[in-house]
Amino acid sequence: MLVSYGGNQEDWEGLAAWSDEDMHRMIGYMRDLDAELRASGELLQSEGLSGPARAFVVRGGESGPVVVDGPFAESKEVIAGYWVVDVASQERLLEIAQRASACPGPGGTVLNQPIEVHPIMSAPDVDPETLAPYQK
Repeated sequence: MLVSYGGNQEDWEGLAAWSDEDMHRMIGYMRDLDAELRASGELLQSEGLSGPARAFVVRGGESGPVVVDGPFAESKEVIAGYWVVDVASQERLLEIAQRASACPGPGGTVLNQPIEVHPIMSAPDVDPETLAPYQK
């Protein structure tokens, strides 16, 4: 999973000042990358995420869920979106991450935004006999 960061809360709010041309260039770049990865069969899923003002955190509580609304003052960076890819090599993964990082910003300037890579774990092989006490 490749995670794209959109800076901090102030940077996110700064998107409102981007020109229509800059916004269309950035979105077009991301759509083109998605289309290429989808055509190659490497893209499993991708999404852009809403801004931090629409995000919230949920924790379990004794009397139900405890919800804290965003934006979150303790957050230094905002997650802007993600791609889940299935690639044949580390080299290809790095190529895709570099391309995602090179998204254009205002005036076409390359943003070189950080792309965090998180391998998705699969469940361990489990002997069905060991699950018997947990199955109801």
